[in-house]
Amino acid sequence: MAKFQCNVISYVLQRTVDITVVVPSTTIPESMDPSLTATHVVKDKYPVLYLLHGYGNNHATWSGYTNVEMFAEERNIAVVMLSGENKFYRDMPGGDRFFEFVSVELPEFVSNYFPVSDLPEHTYIAGLSMGGYGALLHGLTHPERFAAIGSFSGAFMPVGDPDEIRGLVGGPLDVAYIAKQAAVSGTQLPALYISCGEDDFLYKLNVEFKDMLIEHHVDVTWVSLPGYTHEWRFWNLQVEQFLDWIPRTDGYAKLGKRKI
Repeated sequence: MAKFQCNVISYVLQRTVDITVVVPSTTIPESMDPSLTATHVVKDKYPVLYLLHGYGNNHATWSGYTNVEMFAEERNIAVVMLSGENKFYRDMPGGDRFFEFVSVELPEFVSNYFPVSDLPEHTYIAGLSMGGYGALLHGLTHPERFAAIGSFSGAFMPVGDPDEIRGLVGGPLDVAYIAKQAAVSGTQLPALYISCGEDDFLYKLNVEFKDMLIEHHVDVTWVSLPGYTHEWRFWNLQVEQFLDWIPRTDGYAKLGKRKI
């Protein structure tokens, strides 16, 4: 796995942003087998998972607490992680256009600097807690850009001033409302994966969100595991399960899981 930690000058935010990009290596296991020819030539662009962290974390936290780099290497998929800065991956009132950065500029940067696909059928988004909200916000707002959405122990509304949060209900930042509107209009949504540990303080909200999707005839995969709270052991399990679950049509998927 090649790992790039980037400090990117954003034209949307007009400042720098920290990003980690991990890309499968073409030299494993070839460099260890004398009968094979090792090369850095990439045969085709990789599918990509945009992986969003939770509140208080940054672009390096997923790699620090989970085996996501190994999981991605095994499955020949790139992973992009950015610092979400506690902004819930949305535009901030009177501040940063963070939604636009994540939605438009980040994929543009990644697909032009790295051998990573920009095709919707090869693009996935997922996250934990605040990142689960961010994945749903971006995936449901622009369903045409993603093949699948994953939310692990997701929050379904930003935290902040209670009056402001109440004002978001039924609007473009309310992911439940967006999902309902999509169902009513018949909009084709990406494949949805929702999971939560049964001892998590957000479990009830996740069950309610899942039930709302089913009530509105939205196809969803629901994973509920006993014995887990709001914790990295659960998210480590879930990111691997999500990578095995996503609908892949790229050429690398046909090669199967690699031994790393």
